[in-house]
Amino acid sequence: MQTFTKSVGLISIALLASITLPDTAAARAPITKPIAITLPGGEHGLGLDDMAYLPGLHRVVVPAGQTGTLVLIDPDNNALTLIPDIAPQAVKPHGRDQGTSSAAYGADLLFASDHTDKSIAIVDPAHKRVLARAALASGSDYVRYLAEQHELWVTEPEAAQIEVFSFNAHAKPMLTPKAKISIPGGPESLVFDSAHHRAYANLWKTKTVVIDTATHQIVSEWSNGCEGSRGLAMDAAHARLFVACKEGAISVLSLKADGKVLAHTKSGEGIDIIAYSPILHHLYVPGSKSATLTIFDVTPSNSLTPLATYPTAEHAHCVAADNQGHIYVCNPHGGGVLAYKDPEIH
Repeated sequence: MQTFTKSVGLISIALLASITLPDTAAARAPITKPIAITLPGGEHGLGLDDMAYLPGLHRVVVPAGQTGTLVLIDPDNNALTLIPDIAPQAVKPHGRDQGTSSAAYGADLLFASDHTDKSIAIVDPAHKRVLARAALASGSDYVRYLAEQHELWVTEPEAAQIEVFSFNAHAKPMLTPKAKISIPGGPESLVFDSAHHRAYANLWKTKTVVIDTATHQIVSEWSNGCEGSRGLAMDAAHARLFVACKEGAISVLSLKADGKVLAHTKSGEGIDIIAYSPILHHLYVPGSKSATLTIFDVTPSNSLTPLATYPTAEHAHCVAADNQGHIYVCNPHGGGVLAYKDPEIH
């Protein structure tokens, strides 16, 4: 684990109002209060999007939109560490097409999007500085690192493709363009299935595509039960894929049975990004229109049992979670994140 400076003075924390749980969850879930963490520079709102927990760093990474910085949150105490100069600062309120909105971790480095220059910044998190940059063919959305192939994959929805780079970590870290995977009607979201050498991405409507990571070719399309496909999360141990449906539902797909829909469950309206804890077997589902966070227990029989539903904030559409019960929901209009604790963690 890297050593980080705790910038405690930069954190603005406030307890929100008490939360009333629905009757179905109240017996198992104690009443809790989220902590509101305002990100530096977010006082007037930020274009927040992709967030992730990075086990190798034991940090939650939040690409802080127009500020052009990456913010790392220590889940043990919510202390913040800032990495500046990922992208030029911008002033457009709430927009996700400026600054930085997605980051991945691999080879002891961070790889972050720069929307202003349409590039990827290669970042040393230990020294909090950008080491190099690589130009993109089009505007980026998700950034993901495929460790076993030393590749960086970047979804580019405007070009309906995924751009793949080879990563070289010699004297100077370098990303070299390697392939472009055409995804007509997408891509949205991206997860890797290392055990089966597959990647999964959604089309914007009703399908999930399966990509062979060795050949960079689409090998299958699965109907996912959604009207509007959005975020993905995977449970590798049980070979199942969770698909978020914008209209307010979650589908569970079998990775062993060619994407067979095992379950389809309603949740809060306006679902986008979701997160899964393989330790707790919990799925975290924010609804941006319903302004809720629903926590599901995923059973061995693939049913989704709601444990709790908490209020969040308008447009709170993204989430990240570690394996110790800490949950972070983005709050774009509030310029920060809301920190929750899983109801089964005491």
